[in-house]
Amino acid sequence: MHPAIRPGAAAVVTGAASGIGLAIAHRLAEAGMRVAMVDLPGDTLDKAAATVPGAVAMPADVSDRSALEALAAGVSARLGTPSVLVNNAGIQPGSSIFDAEGTWERILAVNLQGVIRGSQVFAPAMIAAGTPGLIVNTGSKQGITTPPGDPAYNVAKAGVKVFTEALQHALRNTPGCRIEARLLIPGFVFTSLTAHGRSEKPAGAWTPEQVADFLMDALDRPDFYVLCPDNDVDRPTDERRILWAAGDIVENRPPLSRWHPDYAEAFKAWLAGR
Repeated sequence: MHPAIRPGAAAVVTGAASGIGLAIAHRLAEAGMRVAMVDLPGDTLDKAAATVPGAVAMPADVSDRSALEALAAGVSARLGTPSVLVNNAGIQPGSSIFDAEGTWERILAVNLQGVIRGSQVFAPAMIAAGTPGLIVNTGSKQGITTPPGDPAYNVAKAGVKVFTEALQHALRNTPGCRIEARLLIPGFVFTSLTAHGRSEKPAGAWTPEQVADFLMDALDRPDFYVLCPDNDVDRPTDERRILWAAGDIVENRPPLSRWHPDYAEAFKAWLAGR
């Protein structure tokens, strides 16, 4: 078990009313932590918190820095300085390159700024506490291979990757700091964000509980990039997709060449390892 995950210590999980956040809250509570479950106010959060032993529902909009500062003060007063922070809150209403839907600002505010501000607000006190601590930021494979179709979400998750890398570098170079950061990279997970009207989990998707279990296992290792498989895509496939995406720059191919008709056969051959 990661030393930050210890009985009686406080944990903060954003986006905790459902999906991956709720599953992580359950796992942390099972480890004996006192969990502050953060999401927008309402019955969904209250009902979710009631299912997690000892958890406290603490409503907040993570896109609002003042709300996060009030949240940090409330957590400190009720539970103490957290040893675990999971910046997981995210939305995926869909987007297009010229923002016909008007969703870009909100997606970036929640999915990217929520992670940045959450880390900025909570980390200084966690460092000052002098005890082992952990910040987990939820990214996405869409922020690495950036497939076409939802550019605002991809931009936000790409930003989460870059920010979390910089955060970990800063933490390990801070004298006396015992806090570290990890980047959670889920695959295809069946949640309210990905259901799109479906009531049954697709065979290829993982459940949020599987992601939470994978994360907890990975935290026993020094893995910074917690790259989750799913029932359709294994790690070797992910690795080759990621390497191909990086190759667009190195080989000076067109951007997103994996989806470019001129490179379709070359990508298939690459994926097959030929």
